[in-house]
Amino acid sequence: MTNDGRRPDASDEAGERLRILSSAHLATGPHAELSELEFGLIIAHNAFSRWIVRCMAAAGAADLAVTDVLVLHHVHHRKRGKKLADICFTLNYEDTHVINYSLKKLAGMGLVRGEKSGKEVLYATTGEGAALIDRFRAVRGRCLLASVEGELADGASLSDVARRLRMLSGLYDQAARAASSL
Repeated sequence: MTNDGRRPDASDEAGERLRILSSAHLATGPHAELSELEFGLIIAHNAFSRWIVRCMAAAGAADLAVTDVLVLHHVHHRKRGKKLADICFTLNYEDTHVINYSLKKLAGMGLVRGEKSGKEVLYATTGEGAALIDRFRAVRGRCLLASVEGELADGASLSDVARRLRMLSGLYDQAARAASSL
């Protein structure tokens, strides 16, 4: 069932498949399905953001915003120091001030530390930050992974969706550059 109570394959009186979208005015012409996908991205983004903040709160850090959670996880990734520019690049954040603010917040909470390396600062998780991530992982396993079944449990399908999302991000990044030059 969809959010509006209809079957996903529901049709209107004319026999056309009903689309679930927020901007019908964008769903006409070539690639009309893109508007349907964009609405899916919107609601998935908001649900994911809400989920990681609440998961982190359940793990013991209720004061972290979405960006803070993403930065903490990425800084911990592979347990290697990360430069500000690399964090921004990997998470696809254009504004380094947002990530820098998050790093300062996380450092103030004792979850990350910055260490000077030449002209750069490399950020890494502290023992407390690593322990918080372990608790997040436990909550994730209990609340999210336990619910994954059916088509969503197929690792190859999930990898394909992830690959397609990365392709779409490139498409939107290129479109943003084009729009900036108008």
